[in-house]
Amino acid sequence: MSSAADDQIAFQFLPRFRAYKDGRVERFFGSDVVPASTDSGDGVSSKDVKIDPETGVSARIFISASTKPDQKLPLVVYFHGGGFFMGSPFCSAYHNYVSQMSAKANAIVVSVDFRLAPEYPIPTAFEDSWASLKWVASHCNGKGPEPWLNGHADFGRVFLVGDSAGGNIVHNMAVQAGDEGLAGVKLLGICPIQPFFGSKDGEVSEYWKFVHPTARLNDPLITPTADSRLSRMGCSRVLIFIAEKDNLRERGVFYYETLKGSGWSGEVDVVETEGADHAFQLFNPESEKAVALMNKIVSFINQE
Repeated sequence: MSSAADDQIAFQFLPRFRAYKDGRVERFFGSDVVPASTDSGDGVSSKDVKIDPETGVSARIFISASTKPDQKLPLVVYFHGGGFFMGSPFCSAYHNYVSQMSAKANAIVVSVDFRLAPEYPIPTAFEDSWASLKWVASHCNGKGPEPWLNGHADFGRVFLVGDSAGGNIVHNMAVQAGDEGLAGVKLLGICPIQPFFGSKDGEVSEYWKFVHPTARLNDPLITPTADSRLSRMGCSRVLIFIAEKDNLRERGVFYYETLKGSGWSGEVDVVETEGADHAFQLFNPESEKAVALMNKIVSFINQE
């Protein structure tokens, strides 16, 4: 029987997550696993790949089952949400959503499984995500380890998409790509969906301390205004999605305003879904509002 000390809560995000001071973690979202499939019923095939055997970082790749042998498709790299402490490309919510995106956009999608806090605190998620992007880029000469990417990915049409914490990762990966380069990849655009950022004043919240114990004031990972690399962000288009009833809405607006005034030379737009809350598109993907959001992402990916 556990003692009272064992049951002391370090952090919780109910009804989806609880962590205890003894190190135990309970995740009530994103822990289910949908198997990859040669055809899931929506005309999309998926497979799981290991990106780094040492760290265990992996991904699930989606592609139309009817893709022709020499057909090249736009390439989307997707980063899931879940506050950096829950979620997975393999759970039903993200498997179904990304599969739908692949089908509607006729794109090959790499959905990244980065390691989660608190077992792997920030900046691990960002390091894993960058390693995943470099792994994807290693296929641009047609000689990478994954045949689907070698044969079908158009590295002149690459996009990053992610929701919530994944939207934050999308932004940071685009900034890092602009700063360090991503050889062989033309990153055309990014879609942060209801992205998580910190407050305007750059304070460190209890949540951010939980996932990033060494965080400091004005941490550039969550405070774009504090990132000196922002004007060099490595894409030409940004489409930000916010939701009217989302408590992150104002931070999404602030991110839009920050990009507009940063000196970055690309095009940025913001789309607001009225009457919607955070992650509505995941939990009610067939709703009229979720379909409209997906259609805008698809249009963004296929825009010439």
